[in-house]
Parts: sequence; C-alpha cells; structure tokens
Amino acid sequence: MFEDGLLEGETAVVTGASRGIGRTTAMRLAEAGANVVAAARSADMLEDVVAEIEAETAAEAMAVPVDVRDEEGVHALAKEATVFGDGSVEVLVANAGANFHVPVAEMSLNAWKTIVDINLNGTFLTTTAFADALADAETGRVVTMGSVVGRDGAAESAHYASSKAGIELFTRTLAMEWGERNVRVNCVRPGLVATPGVEENRNVTAGDIDRTRVERDIGHPSEIADLVLFLVSPAASYITGQTYTAEGVPESES
Repeated sequence: MFEDGLLEGETAVVTGASRGIGRTTAMRLAEAGANVVAAARSADMLEDVVAEIEAETAAEAMAVPVDVRDEEGVHALAKEATVFGDGSVEVLVANAGANFHVPVAEMSLNAWKTIVDINLNGTFLTTTAFADALADAETGRVVTMGSVVGRDGAAESAHYASSKAGIELFTRTLAMEWGERNVRVNCVRPGLVATPGVEENRNVTAGDIDRTRVERDIGHPSEIADLVLFLVSPAASYITGQTYTAEGVPESES
C-alpha cells in the first residue's frame, strides 16, 4: 500500500500499544521504517510487542510502561522518546483508551471519571507532553483515537461516548494552535473493529475477516493502522484538524 522506508529514520510513539489497534499500528509504523516507542500499562505485553517488531522489521523499538492518567509518567515517556529519537519525535499516536458498560442511572461519579480520565484527559496529557519534541521535528504528526460511539452515542457508554466526542474537538482545536509549530493533528474514528475485547463478545477473530469484502460491519485492526499510516505520511500533507471515519455497512438481509 505504501512504499518501503516511508518513515525511515523517524521516531513514532504509540500509546495503548500492548494489544489491539495500538499493537497493530505500532507494527505498521515499524514496517514503514519508523523506530517505535511502544507505551502501555502492561510491561510484559509491551516486551512482546518490541520483540515482534525487532524480529519482523528492520526498525528499532523500545517499551515504556506508562499510565496516561499519570502526568509525571507521561512526561517521563516523552523524555525517553525524545532521547530515543535523537532530540525529536516525528509521530505520536495517542491511542490509549478504555471502556466498560453501565447505564447512566447506575453510573457512579468514579466510573464516569475513570473513563474520561483515561480517554480524554490521557489524550490531553500525552499530546501536550510531546509538544516540544513534535515541534522539533521537520513536520510533527499527531493522530488521536476517536470512535463512532463519540459521534452516535451508545447505550451504557455515556462516559465513553462523551470522552471520544471530546477528543474529536480537542483534535480540531489542537490543529488550529499547532499549525504554527508545523505539526499536523488528526483523529481516526473507528467503527466496530476486531480487537481482543470485541472478538470475545462477538465470537469472531481478526483472522476471520475478509478485507476484500465491502459489505461487512466489522473491521480488521490493520485497516485502522493503514489509515493512521496514511495520516502521518506525506500523502496527507494538506490534512490537519480532521476526523476520518473507518466504518463499514451491515450485511443486507435480502
């Protein structure tokens, strides 16, 4: 889809990189030539990601355990990534997120705060921690992670929907402010994707998905990773402040 070496010599940071979309994205950026800093809460799973990247690509990789709710931890991540990138970071994918289902009438304030803190506040902390490193790149690129739930809403996911809607507007605002820093900021809004959690709930695996089939309502993690790669590539040089939806259509009943 993209030429080899597209991101050669660049440094890419991916949060939430231990599984699902984040892990697939980290691998995709490494395949494109970027050296990858993989960040997530699970140190053991991150080591597996780094080992896979270094075994299957020519890229270098580093694991940094971090909770995106921890301001000091996120700034430590930015410091380590900047050193890894010889002073700058070209690509940041703020992917870390969480959700659990609970009706609004039964939702505690703690439940609300937990999801908003991870998704929205975590995106704020991560992007702002990397402000200088991205500005020091020739062209910095940021991709945040929204959701179609942030556009449409969903029962028992008010906290998640609100946080994801906030991420989209935060992305737009950040793009307005960071254009003068020569940093592009965009958001990816996935529909239903065969991540580990979805696989468990729908009894489907990513390997079951035929990417050549148009009529389907579930995507493969690689399809999101490919969109992220497009947005951080030179092909998207005139795109900033936008939200791109990756969403299929249900199979017809006829």
